[in-house]
Amino acid sequence: MGMRARAGAPQVSRRAYVTAGLVAGGVLVAGGVVAWRTWLGPVAPRQLPKDRHAAILYVALGDSTVHGVGAATPENNYVSRLHERLRGVYPLARAMNLGVSGATAADVAQAQLRAVVAERPDLVTLSVGPNDITGGRDARHYEQDIETILATLTRETTAVVVVNLIPDLAATPRFRGRETAPIVAQRVSVFNDVLTRRAGAHGVTVVDLYTPSRRELPQDPRLVAADGYHPSDQGYARWAELMWPSVEAHLTRY
Repeated sequence: MGMRARAGAPQVSRRAYVTAGLVAGGVLVAGGVVAWRTWLGPVAPRQLPKDRHAAILYVALGDSTVHGVGAATPENNYVSRLHERLRGVYPLARAMNLGVSGATAADVAQAQLRAVVAERPDLVTLSVGPNDITGGRDARHYEQDIETILATLTRETTAVVVVNLIPDLAATPRFRGRETAPIVAQRVSVFNDVLTRRAGAHGVTVVDLYTPSRRELPQDPRLVAADGYHPSDQGYARWAELMWPSVEAHLTRY
């Protein structure tokens, strides 16, 4: 999400097979972990280091939700909350937040990608798309940028890569009940389908923030900040809660 009201995933096509051992019982749930399979066959999931004393690096890419707009303090955004959980496993874990308010997928590809590759991260999260949606960007151009980002991350780093689907922007107070809501909802669906397909092509883990958002945002206004658009402290806590299992699934077990 961006400061300019540009910032989730719907009835996306899921050609995915849940890997046993990543999701208990092999069932995909909202906020769950997906191990993707392409026509080439299963993609072996990457793992975080076995050494719990490793000084692993977590880098977050994306827009204002990554930066933390809407949170009372930087420590309350989802990136900081995920870092805190990581430190419970890896006490020396470090975090680098490259999120920029208003960023589009093109901005991530052009301004953030080289920096993350140079840092040789162990974990990368990507949250981007709302600014492309509300800014009227063509989904084909968005897909090209997402392809560039994910291809580069999987080719030039050994990091575990986690992408979240875009929440239902039409369910936020900024759009809910307005004449633009159906258009926004449809574009969220299209852009989430892009994320799903490109992640599937690269064996990248996807977290479903869309399904919970459709149900929870209309019922709990505390999840949204005063601007009626960005997550609040409670909203970011919920994001971290939904995203953590996708990170935890990549821990190397003894």
